[in-house]
Amino acid sequence: MISEDIINLKTTELVDKIKKGEITSKELCEVYINRIGRFEKKVCAWAFFDKSKLLEKAEEADTYRSSGKPLGPLHGIPVALKDIIGTYDMPTNCGTKLRKGKSLSQDSEVANLIKNSGAILMGKTVTTELAYFDPGKTKNPHDYTRTPGGSSSGSAAAVASYMAPLAVGTQTNGSVIRPASYCGVVGYKPSYGLISRTGILKQSSFLDQVGVFSRNVEDAAYFSKILIKKDLYDFDTVHYSPDNMMDELDKELEFEPKFIFYKTESWKKISKKNQEIFNYFIKSFKKNIEIFDEPSYFKDILKYHKIIHESDMARSFSDYYRLSKRSLGKNLVKAIERGKKYSAYEYGEAIDFRSRAYESYKEVFDDYYGVITPSSLGVADKGLSSTGSPELSTIWTYMGLPALNLPVLNGENNLPLGLQLIGNKFDDLRFLKYAKWLEHQFDNE
Repeated sequence: MISEDIINLKTTELVDKIKKGEITSKELCEVYINRIGRFEKKVCAWAFFDKSKLLEKAEEADTYRSSGKPLGPLHGIPVALKDIIGTYDMPTNCGTKLRKGKSLSQDSEVANLIKNSGAILMGKTVTTELAYFDPGKTKNPHDYTRTPGGSSSGSAAAVASYMAPLAVGTQTNGSVIRPASYCGVVGYKPSYGLISRTGILKQSSFLDQVGVFSRNVEDAAYFSKILIKKDLYDFDTVHYSPDNMMDELDKELEFEPKFIFYKTESWKKISKKNQEIFNYFIKSFKKNIEIFDEPSYFKDILKYHKIIHESDMARSFSDYYRLSKRSLGKNLVKAIERGKKYSAYEYGEAIDFRSRAYESYKEVFDDYYGVITPSSLGVADKGLSSTGSPELSTIWTYMGLPALNLPVLNGENNLPLGLQLIGNKFDDLRFLKYAKWLEHQFDNE
């Protein structure tokens, strides 16, 4: 059996070893199966995992490779899916007992693209109930008494504990960035419209976005490249070519990048110790970072995001609420009930403000490469009854901008403390290059 150290390699390196026949997909999957055997009882990242099915798919991948046929970009690599992403051959429980054991009649577009790349779907990772705030069973791999964040709890925790090399999550508010921050992994949410939501549980078509988890920026880019594709069944997706994504990632920057750091209204909620850590980071990069006060209309965005989110959930989950209200979590029920009370005028105003806010804000990217903020209000919260606050992601999710968590800081109790990098809409190729540059600065410290 191959050494467990292989899990420290980049995805591109694992792909290369499988293509060359230096390792088999089955051997790689057996390493992850052993990791799951050792850590799953403590972390509880998986909603569905079938060891025999995974090995069967790995053997099929190895047989296909030995035939000499062309291989996909992720051939033989195991990938985890958040348990709201539909598959026909695995249950999609969406974190609720109301869907326990149910599967879809066909794969989601994301699952199709992953399979077409030659990758293997490992199983489903835990989500909060219907991807809202009521927590699932997952614990933080760095401290089992703390939350892993949500709603993509299991996806972040599985990658952080090396039970999966890559995972897919979704974000309607802060559900990729926050768990990535708490669990200490890269979480990348591309621009709104780049990845299809077809076959994925819908909360809000205006806000739902798909993202990925990995252990470095390069892997996040490599994985995202296969998921970015126009989908005729998701009218919000756009034509966007990711073909040069990896080439752009490797290009040297012509100039030292300039970033904005916002100390938003949420800054005062961050503990003094963690503020000191962020301030030290800013000081260390003083030639690259300028501090600004947030635009006044950011406060309106928080209000408008809430109106859209809760109104859309009231519609999307109306059957669950009508038929099984008592079986739903209290946070979800309260949000649905608030959503039912907003007027058509309030909802329309919240929708219209999205484009106005972005038109006002995009000028920032004429002078700066991106925006940097904390990814969360601090390290993972103690206790498992809450998944923490998503408020440091809300503004960027609302405007549909690309965002990425960099797990480069250590906060209180030596727990992960993430930096959030935000770029301009549909500037993802250049944005990822800046993210890799920033990651590299910490690698060289």
